[in-house]
Amino acid sequence: MSPIKSLVKEQIEKYEWYRYHHISNTIAQKTLKNLEKEKGKFPITLKKQSDAYAREILGWKGFSPWLYVYSHFSEAFKEGWIPDNFYGKVVIPKIQGDYGKISYLKPITHKLFEEKPCPDLGYLINGRCFDNNYNPVLQADFKNLLFQNTDKVICKLDQSCQGKGVYVFQYKEFEILKILELGNCVIQKYIQQHQFFNAFTTDSVATIRLTTVIDCNFQISLRAAYLRLGRRHNTHVSSEDHIRISINMDNGTLNSLGYLPNWQKIEQHPDTLEKFDHKLIPNFEECKKLVERLHRRVPMVQAIGWDLIVDTNNKPIVMEWNGYSNDIKFSEASQGPCFKDLAWNKLRI
Repeated sequence: MSPIKSLVKEQIEKYEWYRYHHISNTIAQKTLKNLEKEKGKFPITLKKQSDAYAREILGWKGFSPWLYVYSHFSEAFKEGWIPDNFYGKVVIPKIQGDYGKISYLKPITHKLFEEKPCPDLGYLINGRCFDNNYNPVLQADFKNLLFQNTDKVICKLDQSCQGKGVYVFQYKEFEILKILELGNCVIQKYIQQHQFFNAFTTDSVATIRLTTVIDCNFQISLRAAYLRLGRRHNTHVSSEDHIRISINMDNGTLNSLGYLPNWQKIEQHPDTLEKFDHKLIPNFEECKKLVERLHRRVPMVQAIGWDLIVDTNNKPIVMEWNGYSNDIKFSEASQGPCFKDLAWNKLRI
């Protein structure tokens, strides 16, 4: 590479680094202000502890803002916390590399895991149609294939996340040419969720978010768990207005408190008034076993965020998995430090 190209590349990387942390820390600062409305001013003692940890352990004061959020949320400072921006720009590139990015390619999940954990019906890849066994299908036959046993499907584009790039279609709305214009995607059956989740809302399918990791001894373990619920009239759960409730990883019970996107705490779903207090996630043990088993199929990806649900037959179903940009900030604040024993705080770019 020529000196000029090398310099340009370096400047672009610096800009991307600055932009990423600026956006992340702006969100953290806004979150802290929301917490202060409920909890009062952020204590100076916790700020000093956070700043010292960011500088001395993580190597940069720019990792402080999310530590402020975690500390004010927990009303104490805990060593071992991983700030969200440290995770995204330091940890993930080191422990995942490009292998975690394969989760962006939604149609390859069944091929990768050698079983069918997701409700996939078919795929649109590079302008061609395939069934869920990767057999080619004529465009004219694809719609009938998808809707032969369901009246509603969900379309997820490659690199879709946080509810973006996700579309719900009924038979009359599904037009193959318009779907092809959206890009490569997986088409899944719309899941009929367990009645437990319908008690909170019937308008969208809830999401159980489980985070698993592989340690230095290649042991897989569950490190974080929470339930995401949609709001009335949502077709699917979206990060813009979802509700998050921590799940006890030992027995699958919900915490008594849930949180809105602005981190305001609530005791019941705002639309249905269904309370969260100690309600038991159905078949939670099988949910854990499923994601741990699947993680063994991709041991090169050290941390995975799994989105799954339990259906009306009490069966855990994986909706998608995220091996590169999975969110840890709510888990760290509510259940963390979740990764203290993994020595991630010693990693550097």
